Amino acid sequence: MLDSLSDRLQGAFKRLGTSGKITEADLDVALREVRIALLEADVNFKVVRDFIARVREKGVGQEVMQSITPGQQVIGIVNQALIEVLGGNSEALLSPDSGPTKILVVGAKGSGKTTLCGRLALKYKDDGRTPLLVSTDFERVAASEQLKVLGEQIDVPVWVEEKEAPAAEVAKRAMKEAERIGANVIVVDTRGAVALEDELADSLAALADEVDPTEVLIVVDAMTGQEAVTLAKEFDEEIEGTGIVVTKVDSDTRGGAMLSVREVTGLPIKLITTGERLEALEEFHPDRMASRILGMGDVVTLVEKAKEAIGEQDMKSVARRMRSGQFNLEDFLAQMQQMRQMGPLTGLLDMLPGGQQLAKQVAGVELDESFITHSEAIVLSMTPEERRNPDILNGSRRRRVALGSGTTPAEVNRLLNQFKEAKKMMQAMTSGKAGGGLGRMFGL
Repeated sequence: MLDSLSDRLQGAFKRLGTSGKITEADLDVALREVRIALLEADVNFKVVRDFIARVREKGVGQEVMQSITPGQQVIGIVNQALIEVLGGNSEALLSPDSGPTKILVVGAKGSGKTTLCGRLALKYKDDGRTPLLVSTDFERVAASEQLKVLGEQIDVPVWVEEKEAPAAEVAKRAMKEAERIGANVIVVDTRGAVALEDELADSLAALADEVDPTEVLIVVDAMTGQEAVTLAKEFDEEIEGTGIVVTKVDSDTRGGAMLSVREVTGLPIKLITTGERLEALEEFHPDRMASRILGMGDVVTLVEKAKEAIGEQDMKSVARRMRSGQFNLEDFLAQMQQMRQMGPLTGLLDMLPGGQQLAKQVAGVELDESFITHSEAIVLSMTPEERRNPDILNGSRRRRVALGSGTTPAEVNRLLNQFKEAKKMMQAMTSGKAGGGLGRMFGL
């Protein structure tokens, strides 16, 4: 996530000198690189200008603290400036004092609005609430069908009307249905826009008047850059948004939209999406995101994800086995299946201090769905002794395993090599070589 920007920023800090004071000349060199990095990341030029001025004001002439270098100190200043640009403090979703929570989801076409609606419904359902999904998008043919499928996946009712009607009228009938079934969270999907034309603006305004939403969430696609930020500002001006959701943050994106949208719109980023699975919805924390961008990790979020997906006691047990070298193929498979619930491996490594460097060392380890499915078949085709001691898997045993799992000897070899690399990585994570270690996270 934001690897290019992160690499450029870290490179800029390494160029600073080692004197006892941060000189203006040193800072100029670093800030020139920072400015270029931000502009190349498609950050709004006014945001870049104010950001550079903020860092310069705090950095020029500042005495370097004992035991750290000027580069490290400037990283601290830049980190604080990033936190401010991203919003300063976290802001949770609003909840009314009485009555149902009503969320209007608006944004550009293709930004992930409909999927976000499903994610929100799942989040509230997991919190013990009773959601209802509502489709008001008649322009995109598959919009209502997609929402139906999402509702079926998470066992949440969906209000869809076959005959096209004004969005406000559909919402009015959906509100009555919500009251009838006792739904206390209503999530309304809307028609997407390429540009906010008068007809759509009027339709959304009428819809907002009818729904009287608790939240108006404006969806910004992290991959689209400044045009998404400009459109988000137009949405806010027309229907008064309450928050931003940045989608596809895990993609190979430059990061300009995320770093610009708060300053340009004035609205807080409340949520981000970081993967394909419906559970891949995170509350947004400016301090944690700034830390990730600067390569300092986000251990708090990682621990939260691990505890949620695996459980604290199980995680402690795994960390002990990793550290002791007892980690075998059965453990490997079990952990891949559990880590799948936490998101892509590359995203998890982003949360470790120094994790980006570790990711480069183990670039051959991939934990996508097909890899896990094939790995499960291969491991289950082994004998218990082979799973516990992979070193005994000679050529004939590997051919037998390949035949039994419907794979090839090459795939078996690939899995065994990836297991060895993953074992090294996990031992590094638990021993502290990756900047803190899972063992220390869980008090081991």
